[in-house]
Amino acid sequence: MAKNKTIFVCQECGNESLRWQGKCICGAWNSFVEEVVVSGVNKNPKPLDNLRSKPVPVADVKYGEQYRIETGDGELDQVLGGGLVPGSLVLISGDPGIGKSTLLLQIADGISQKYGTVLYVSGEESQEQIRLRADRLGVNSKGLLIVTETNVDVIQSHLEEYSPVFVILDSIQTLYTGNLTSAPGSVSQVRECAGCILKFAKTLNIPFMISAHVTKQGEIAGPRVLDHMVDVVLYLEGEKNYGFRMLRSFKNRFGTTNTLGVYEMVQEGMKEITNPSEYLLSNQSKGVSGAVVVASVENTRPLLVELQALVVSNDLGIPPRRTVVGVNRDRLSLIVAVLQKRAGLFIGSHDIYVSLLGGVDINETSIDLGIAVAIYSSLRDCSVDGKTIVLGELDLAGRVRPIYNIERLVQEAQKLGFKKCILPYANLTKLPKSKIEVIGVKSIQETIELLF
Repeated sequence: MAKNKTIFVCQECGNESLRWQGKCICGAWNSFVEEVVVSGVNKNPKPLDNLRSKPVPVADVKYGEQYRIETGDGELDQVLGGGLVPGSLVLISGDPGIGKSTLLLQIADGISQKYGTVLYVSGEESQEQIRLRADRLGVNSKGLLIVTETNVDVIQSHLEEYSPVFVILDSIQTLYTGNLTSAPGSVSQVRECAGCILKFAKTLNIPFMISAHVTKQGEIAGPRVLDHMVDVVLYLEGEKNYGFRMLRSFKNRFGTTNTLGVYEMVQEGMKEITNPSEYLLSNQSKGVSGAVVVASVENTRPLLVELQALVVSNDLGIPPRRTVVGVNRDRLSLIVAVLQKRAGLFIGSHDIYVSLLGGVDINETSIDLGIAVAIYSSLRDCSVDGKTIVLGELDLAGRVRPIYNIERLVQEAQKLGFKKCILPYANLTKLPKSKIEVIGVKSIQETIELLF
């Protein structure tokens, strides 16, 4: 006879305890939730005959170039390494309202038009809500089937009945299985449902894509084992107030993670951006003090963006402000200290605001010199030539250190019509001849004298 047992499970790491605890071993507070475990019940029900896997001789296993399913989205195919691999499980996450469901519906429409039946399972929205989004996006494929369901066992029956070539589940936190008594979204349910979906993908040999919520810290909600179970982990990021979106791959068993997909969120859906630098610099400020163009390599993709700084005298007697958008705050404090010590720029009592336009976040040190130049430009109220790009890393001694991927950054700047490039002197030896004028600098003092 089955017996009920009560345990407490941490919703952050999945740690189990016989009694409630205020703090888990993972460091999370108030994360334990009571769950009922039924002993004597088989949590892994017997699979149906058509879902059974069959052993084959190793010599009969085909290998070589893997067959890929093209999604119709060039940016996504690039991030995935050429398309979806049959039997793979892809996890996509991102902040609420960032565009995950919109991107998934566009993917479903592209695959259904080219390959056949696609099953879109939603546990968060009704069929009417999905239809309204589909009309806005222009999605009207007859091969795209929509169902609102959260029971994994019922979803399995839909797979057997319609035999889709691709399945989307939105989202994993809404699914549940009748083998557990805990609520949907709990650690036990997420882990068990992900295991069932993984079994479906491998035995049916069709790709699955599931969406997931994120926590306040920006991490995927649920147990950490979820990241290890899936084949690909994608993250869609961007500022809600801007249309710029970036799709990153943090794990990919079938390709590299050094790729980046770039989109623009418009009324008609997610629009691919083939040249993000040109998009970000379309409204570049020219002749304005405190504005300078910097560059960084995001997952092997060069990205040029305008950086603006504003330095204001603090006459209120309150502690000076350091406000940043898209830039690391600690890095800004370091650069301000270097300017004061090495360049004689006494701005410790000034309010300083630094922003990267377009909703882009860059944590690379290649924009250090650009930040310093923008601060000096704003303080002295003198502008930098709009056709000049500034690259380089600053150390505590005020020296300009070399950066990586300098060839790609200079090539991208030349492609966009820039005339001059200020870069570390040590990078000059690695640069091939180009039409753009490159000037090597060794220190922040030399840079300021050169530009101003």
